[in-house]
Amino acid sequence: MSNSPQAITCKGAVCWGIGEGVKVEEIEVEPPKASEVRVKMLCASVCHSDISATEGLPHANYPQVLGHEGIGVVESKGEEVKNVEAGDMVIPLCISECGECEVCIKGKSNICMRYPIRFNGLMADNTSRMRVRGQKAYHCMRCATWCEYTVIDANYVLKVESGIDAAHGSFISCGFSTGFGAAWKEAMVEEGSSVAVFGLSAVGLGAVSAAKLMGATKIIGIDKNEKKREKGEAFGMTDFIYPNKLSADKPLSQLVKELSGEMGVDYSIECTGGPFLLNEAMESTRVGGGTTVVVSAGAECAQLSYATILHGRTLKGCVFGGIKPISDLPFIAHMCHTKEIPIHELWTHEIHLEDISKAFELMRHPDCVKVVIKM
Repeated sequence: MSNSPQAITCKGAVCWGIGEGVKVEEIEVEPPKASEVRVKMLCASVCHSDISATEGLPHANYPQVLGHEGIGVVESKGEEVKNVEAGDMVIPLCISECGECEVCIKGKSNICMRYPIRFNGLMADNTSRMRVRGQKAYHCMRCATWCEYTVIDANYVLKVESGIDAAHGSFISCGFSTGFGAAWKEAMVEEGSSVAVFGLSAVGLGAVSAAKLMGATKIIGIDKNEKKREKGEAFGMTDFIYPNKLSADKPLSQLVKELSGEMGVDYSIECTGGPFLLNEAMESTRVGGGTTVVVSAGAECAQLSYATILHGRTLKGCVFGGIKPISDLPFIAHMCHTKEIPIHELWTHEIHLEDISKAFELMRHPDCVKVVIKM
């Protein structure tokens, strides 16, 4: 009798096409191939990128098993896997780090050339490990975490401490860490500096948290939801701008300048993906040295003002906040585990996998920051 892993039938959340919502289906999850692991998911969480996946971004390959944030335990592994063992707790990753390619060696970017982001929903060999109703299913962001079991390339998982809170581990697998890295690794916020964060989702709260950790003395949060004020303050925000109650005659950049000595802030982090906010984020920084980091990916094109950027300002884009998963994520995980980062403040709602249809509805709730999905 063979001891090799066999296919597993389990429950997972599937989107069948653009605008068709999400349904819980029976998923057949194949055994892992040589360089892969099969993970029993403990919990997952909802990110705005999951909503984008139902809208055809970054690809329109369906049926698609959704979810890319999560944490689980290695159930089985391929014969070539050396970095983890069965029973290890791991976080799935959308991007990885080889440490040997030109980009990794130079250290200026986290866009590893050997282990890049794959946007087609397939494994490295361009096949899938999942089937639904007899059809090939695509892995959302190559993770497919909204499923009781998933198969992931072993180079795209990070082993974490077994004592980490599962929900907190899920939060740092994408959104929060993306914002945290934008302030830490991309903006490289300096002690005593000023920062404006546009959008106080989990991404924006991550940027606020890192700015505080780096020693920024003024951290301005901007959000159209006044209820985000309390969350922002919990992570270190010093000032809050609620545009809906302020004069429409003043652009957001002017409101930021009024809170930062009229000169503007040293750094702005744009976390909404709204193209109309890009110039406002840049204009909110000081002339002759202000830096703007764009974090969220919007579907629309944005028009840039040459006058704004020619006045000595810098505009940067990033993936995963510039975080190198193997080198940098353990630091964030440790800070959360030791409660030096109040990661628990993100957790506002909880559902079970069978109630997944409620997830996107909850994301529109004004009190919602993060929805935890229990398997």
